[in-house]
Amino acid sequence: MTTRTIRARDRPVFGVDVHSGDVRGDDPSYALVILDPVDEDDPDAPDADGPMARVTRDVVSFRKLCRLIDDREPLYVATDNAYELAADKNELVGFLRSLPDGTRLVQVTGAERPEPLSRVASRHGIPYGKKPMKEAEASARLAAANVGHEVTAFTDETTVKVSRGRSTGKGGWSQDRYTRRIHGNVRKRTRQVQSELKEANLDFERDVTEKYGGYANATFTVAARPEEIPVSNSRAGDVRVEVERERRDGIEYEPLVQRRDRVIVGIDPGTTTAAAVVGLDGTVHALYSSRTADTADVTEWIIEQGRPIIVAADVEPMPETVEKFRRSFDAAGWRPTTDLPVDEKLHRTREAGYDNDHERDALAAALYAYDDHEDQFERVAAKTPPRLDREAVIAGVVAGGSSVEAVVDDLSEDDGGGGGNGEDDADETDPTEPERTEEEETIRRLRDRVERLESHTESLEADLAERDERIEELEGELEEAKREERIEARSRRAVSRLERETDRLERERDEARETVAELKGKVETLKELWRLDHSNFDDVAADQGLVSVKTVEQFTLDALEAADEAYGLVAGDVVYLRDASGAGRRTAERLAETEPRAVIRDGNLSDVADQVLFDHDVPVVPADAVPVREVDELAVAGETELEAAIDDWETRAERRRKAEKQEHLDRIISEHRAGRTLPETEE
Repeated sequence: MTTRTIRARDRPVFGVDVHSGDVRGDDPSYALVILDPVDEDDPDAPDADGPMARVTRDVVSFRKLCRLIDDREPLYVATDNAYELAADKNELVGFLRSLPDGTRLVQVTGAERPEPLSRVASRHGIPYGKKPMKEAEASARLAAANVGHEVTAFTDETTVKVSRGRSTGKGGWSQDRYTRRIHGNVRKRTRQVQSELKEANLDFERDVTEKYGGYANATFTVAARPEEIPVSNSRAGDVRVEVERERRDGIEYEPLVQRRDRVIVGIDPGTTTAAAVVGLDGTVHALYSSRTADTADVTEWIIEQGRPIIVAADVEPMPETVEKFRRSFDAAGWRPTTDLPVDEKLHRTREAGYDNDHERDALAAALYAYDDHEDQFERVAAKTPPRLDREAVIAGVVAGGSSVEAVVDDLSEDDGGGGGNGEDDADETDPTEPERTEEEETIRRLRDRVERLESHTESLEADLAERDERIEELEGELEEAKREERIEARSRRAVSRLERETDRLERERDEARETVAELKGKVETLKELWRLDHSNFDDVAADQGLVSVKTVEQFTLDALEAADEAYGLVAGDVVYLRDASGAGRRTAERLAETEPRAVIRDGNLSDVADQVLFDHDVPVVPADAVPVREVDELAVAGETELEAAIDDWETRAERRRKAEKQEHLDRIISEHRAGRTLPETEE
């Protein structure tokens, strides 16, 4: 914070930080630091804590803070986070509306994405501590040095409304005369306000509602802040005047001053000209590329980003175009000893985003220039006194080629430390003064050049302000276009979702149709089998020569029970065992109990099951002998084939019975003989 900054102020600066509690809770308290300006020429001035400032520290409630703001009307109310003074956006707008005219809320840590207060304070040489009182003081001193952004919910336009101060519905005398008097007084006050605005050279628009005898109301839209308007809120007799700033759509952050930091610029010339801007801490600020921009456009873009102290190229020797940029900014040049390889440029710019190879090359040049000067920046910053702008000292050393001590001395003199009578005295000449030396003449020319450049800078800053306004207008249009694009995108997503749902339903419909067609064929077959399986089966069988067959999946108890539950197993059925293997005695007996007409087997029966069915006179025929036509669980077989197979089984069964009888008879004879021989042997 420089002496010049404080002396320019005649109003205090408040620094605020939450001391205890929570702004969203009940009754938070705040650490408050007040910087009051002190006139150093006043012999009666009390001792100041710091350069040209009296410091007052206190812990206050929110109500007391608001009262102090109303009473003292500070220039700035500074904080590291605006939402420490309001729980939400609506409360913050209310707090901004309650501030006196000319008092601004300042967030010293930046705009929507604030930096840590410690980093901002360190960068500007401001003492910092973690305690709330120290943070409040750091905020106050930063704001006093014009560091930070004004938090605003209002535009720079103000509405002045002149209207009736009382109703026209009643009057002590004739109603017409009463109404005419009120409207006449409104018209008279409107003309007075208009005259005052013109005398103040303010731009405004007027909108009047005429009524009987004069004006019912008049509205002035003035292109100025309330503190710049020579009219205030008032109410006198028949007329009322209301002054109110125009509300923005949301909360915005405007820098207190248009700071142009020192930067490093990398340039890649060619058909497509690209430029990259890097801060003195190595941070990438901005990238630019264009096929149509000329040198003036690129120069204007660079000026918007900052003040170059180094202009860099990625090739050796430095291209003439880059050299022209360097000379125009009076900056130092940087180029590599050999052309930078592509793989090294890719590696150095890997953490940055760029749109094309030209931007990559420009950025690589700027970053390599920073790497080459990083140690020098740190050494210069370490030797710079806290009260001076470190970037200004670095610029003087790097771009000006001076020593740190010389630059510090020059900047100290610029801050008023030279003790002279000012610039006016320096410009005065004495006719008796000896002729200037060549060095003095060079200094004079350089000073003239500086003045011309400063004048040019002011003109450029005015142009920049106009461009900023245009940018804000375009940003508003862009935001509206983005909103419409979001709406359209949501519509497209909804349409895509419905199309996918439609495709899914159509696939399900097609699959259902295929299933229906398949089932219709099965139904027709089942109808035919149904007719075969009922009381008129003999008549149908006589006509078609078919017999109904009941299918059992496996020759197990569970499968027999499932078949019995599904369509019943009764005497005289023809049973088809799809898998006849593995059955035991119980399973065979369960099947034999149903007294089937025949069993068609697919696979081999176990010996036990075969014996049980044989003992119960159940014909078992192979599936090869009796072809079975199946539809799901139902099946039919040819009557002729079945009868032939049963007859064949009967023939084989008769031979088997005779063989068993013969075997049984032989066993009895053997046992009888063995019984007669046994006593003789014992004797």
